[in-house]
Amino acid sequence: MKKAVLILIGFLAISCSNKPTLQKYFVENSESSDFIAVDLASSIINTEKITLSDTEKEALNSFDKLNILAFQKDSLSDAKFKTEEEKVKTILKDEQYEQLMRFGNSKNGGSIYLVGETDNIDEFVLFASGNEQGFVVARVLGENMNPNSVINLMEVLRKADLDLEQLKPLQDALAKK
Repeated sequence: MKKAVLILIGFLAISCSNKPTLQKYFVENSESSDFIAVDLASSIINTEKITLSDTEKEALNSFDKLNILAFQKDSLSDAKFKTEEEKVKTILKDEQYEQLMRFGNSKNGGSIYLVGETDNIDEFVLFASGNEQGFVVARVLGENMNPNSVINLMEVLRKADLDLEQLKPLQDALAKK
């Protein structure tokens, strides 16, 4: 019995990783006054008044939520900006994040990543950064997503009524800065 307990404790100690992840980064910084954090549920998309194709319904059903974390840079936070931006870049270098594309120039740019298999994506990540503005990390979380799901979800967003009340915390935070 003691041996089984020791094996279980050993297994748990090995499986608990101190490796940084975006989820941990979001949790650690979501309450910080340096960041703006917004979590949007799939209920932000109101589709009652529109007709969806089967592929659009499938894309909508694969979407669970959107997490946004933004660092808005000001003249006093240059060192903090560089430190936090480097933390995110280091996390995104981990092998679980597969970079799909990069865009921008030396002052402003971004990247799109995925987590999971191409036909069964768990998470899309958008990281955008600007030397003057700051940076934003957006995580699109879902189940059984694929690249077409995101394209179809964008079409649903274009057609649907959005419940902008869920964006109120982001609007309020931006108005204060």
